[in-house]
Amino acid sequence: MGHNSNLWVPSSKCYFSIACYFHSRYRSSQSSTYKKNGKSCEINYGSGSISGFFSEDNVEVGDLVVKDQVFIEATREGSITFVLAKFDGILGLGFQEISVGNAVPVWYNMVQQGLVKEEVFSFWLNRDLDAKEGGEIIFGGVDPKHFKGNHTYIPVTKKGYWQFEMGDILVGNHSTGICQGGCAAIVDSGTSLLAGPTSIVTEINLAIGAEGIVSAQCKEVVTQYGDLIWDLLISGVRPSKICSQLGLCLSNEAQYVSSGIETVVEKENRKVSSPGDDISCTFCEMAVIWIQNQLREKGTKDKVLKYVNELCESLPSPSGESVIECDSISNMPDITFTIGNKPFTLTPEQYILRTGEGVATICISGFMAIDIAPPLGPLWILGDVFMGVYHTVFDFGNLRLGFAEAA
Repeated sequence: MGHNSNLWVPSSKCYFSIACYFHSRYRSSQSSTYKKNGKSCEINYGSGSISGFFSEDNVEVGDLVVKDQVFIEATREGSITFVLAKFDGILGLGFQEISVGNAVPVWYNMVQQGLVKEEVFSFWLNRDLDAKEGGEIIFGGVDPKHFKGNHTYIPVTKKGYWQFEMGDILVGNHSTGICQGGCAAIVDSGTSLLAGPTSIVTEINLAIGAEGIVSAQCKEVVTQYGDLIWDLLISGVRPSKICSQLGLCLSNEAQYVSSGIETVVEKENRKVSSPGDDISCTFCEMAVIWIQNQLREKGTKDKVLKYVNELCESLPSPSGESVIECDSISNMPDITFTIGNKPFTLTPEQYILRTGEGVATICISGFMAIDIAPPLGPLWILGDVFMGVYHTVFDFGNLRLGFAEAA
């Protein structure tokens, strides 16, 4: 999530972060409109941090030219997330109140330089994966083609993120009671899922039958290979060779548990695994260690495998995502958010994400747990899962947000 009010791009002076080599870089030496600033800065996002220094130049957005825009040249991008990202940089659309270095956001400059007709910008996100257009942002207006009916408007309660007050959340027709007195929520296109406090998201995920994705994958490895690992250990095969013999780790020099849970965490953020890739390898290596430790305790095979399964269950899911059975989507409840006293409903087809093809299809709950400490939190974050269903108007001039059914 992070402080999304800054513009940053990878710098040609970024030498030591592999992420920069996978993306387009800004070269100030080739720009006649570049102005030096040089003040250093850092931004922390949920999934990693970037640091670098401020520079100033003209920024083209569509056919607009924003003059003298202060932005960040990133010289260090500290996360696998940025290496794998399809994007080069981030253009933040939050308020200046949370802008790092108090830099004037691109949108403010568009307004101040008279480049837009109205002081609003709006988002349409296309959820049809096969479509040519992924969606559109309109700076200075709304596109009537992409919503039905009228927008429901609610005031921004706090300038920073685009924050507003949300009412009760219903699972099926049942009130969770949790936000009856109002909950702080923000709309954020930079968050893929819907995020809320762990306690409530856990309840929602329980109601829709979801379990932590890391736990699910760990159990899968234990179910499929636990017996074999046990037998191989008993028969004296070197522990470091077991996972490569099972075909779960590629080389004989398996990254033997040096990888530890950290890599699971990082890899988890980027994809759902299929056997044969490094996640299964990591779980296999963990299972080997767990089973080995239990062998020393002289436990019986059934007891040990049951215990290892329990260990799987207690693995935290770092990115808070949960998997579910794709077949059960038709039996799941609708989830309704009350905004401006009106119901905004998401059907299971809308809040469950599918990834992978055919047999390898995995379904992920669109609800993830994220706990933001007071005074900022607790916060709900309505990300792309919500914005894909509801066309969103960010009305800067009147400090309000509008939602209407997307089209």
